[in-house]
Amino acid sequence: MMTITHTEGESNTSEARKSWLKQSIGPMSDPLLKRDAEAFLHQSLSSPCVNTITKAEGIWIEDLDGRRYMDFHGNSVHHIGWGHPKLIEAIKAQLDDLPFAPRRFTNEPAVELAEKLAEIAPGDLGKTLFTTGGSDANEVALKIARAATGRFKIVSFWDAFHGAGFGAASVGGEATFRSHIAGPLLPGTEHVAPFACYRCPYNHTGPDTCGLACAKMVDYVLEREGDVAAVIAEPMRAVPYVPPAGFWKAVRKACNARGTLLIMDEIPTGLGKTGKMFAFEHDDIIPDIVTMGKNLGGGVLPIAACVARRDLDVCGDFAIGHYTHEKNPVTSRAALTTIQIIEEEGLVARSDELGTYAKDFLQDRLSDVPIVGDIRGRGLMFGVEIVENRADKTPGNKLAERIYYACLEAGLSFKISQGCVLTLSPPLTISRDDLDRALAIVVAAINEAT
Repeated sequence: MMTITHTEGESNTSEARKSWLKQSIGPMSDPLLKRDAEAFLHQSLSSPCVNTITKAEGIWIEDLDGRRYMDFHGNSVHHIGWGHPKLIEAIKAQLDDLPFAPRRFTNEPAVELAEKLAEIAPGDLGKTLFTTGGSDANEVALKIARAATGRFKIVSFWDAFHGAGFGAASVGGEATFRSHIAGPLLPGTEHVAPFACYRCPYNHTGPDTCGLACAKMVDYVLEREGDVAAVIAEPMRAVPYVPPAGFWKAVRKACNARGTLLIMDEIPTGLGKTGKMFAFEHDDIIPDIVTMGKNLGGGVLPIAACVARRDLDVCGDFAIGHYTHEKNPVTSRAALTTIQIIEEEGLVARSDELGTYAKDFLQDRLSDVPIVGDIRGRGLMFGVEIVENRADKTPGNKLAERIYYACLEAGLSFKISQGCVLTLSPPLTISRDDLDRALAIVVAAINEAT
């Protein structure tokens, strides 16, 4: 069962959540929600659930009582929409042809996918290992970095998310995935402050005045530590937050100077979401290792990948993945077909075009609304920050929660990031009419909250 994910930072017992469940859950959905709460371990952000789902098609999801929602969340997996006919057909055909392959036996779909990833990745990013999830792909990347450099320290950013595995949570910076773990996390994981232009303590207002103190801090830590294997980061934070101009070039230069590898986590942003095939391409840099996942399986099957520079193929004498589904032909076929659909339907350029349109739409209608602090993003990953007071940028968490449930009631599902950012991430296949309808729902809910 998929869920309409509740807001980050929202308690499973918040008043807004309880009100929604009481007023909006129908008689068909309620019994399954209760069974779900009894059967699954409870955790923040996913369980207990806020609703059921019985159908997913295109941009739409539908609950057991027939209520339909435009899905502007999709856990970042639905780039090509839910249940794309070409993808479903390809998966069915592959199941008939070859349903599984033990990892020591290769097969055509797996090799073809690895070759395709080397083709679409820039530079010398050409050697691949598949995993079933992005968290594992990041841990493979960390192992490669340690093996290639002979070092063990990793620098990452506070507030970043790199997965729920032990190593991935250690380099991540979100309290939700770290605070519950008793005892020390992975040793050698150092964190620095993330780029945060809107809340920059140096009061820089744009690329002409930004001193890139945030990038200089990375260089400072690499110099002082002296033995850092890699910097791992999201090229654009999926909250969403766009880096300042020149940030990644400065970090790339610092890594080169210190013999440190640069790992880019493209798990939510890759394959066109930001208007380029990879988000780091906006900043004119090439990492040493890139990881991708979520959307790679087309919103149907779980598959992720770690793609490294060819000269980083240094782990042949030991296992760095050894996953049961490492060369699964069915998940490989799903990924191959997903990339083909993205290319054939021109979805990368479409994401850029519609994303620009959406941000202009929101700016035009919300720029003077006092509870809107910022409108930001790239491509079809954009967000509206809700504040209590624009002057001092006080986060408007409760206002954002009210807006979220008003939008859900009107038929639009998304998530809230950082407690107060309405984070909107529709499929790249969305029509202009549906995008207009969704944006109008957001604007109306914000104006009502104001």
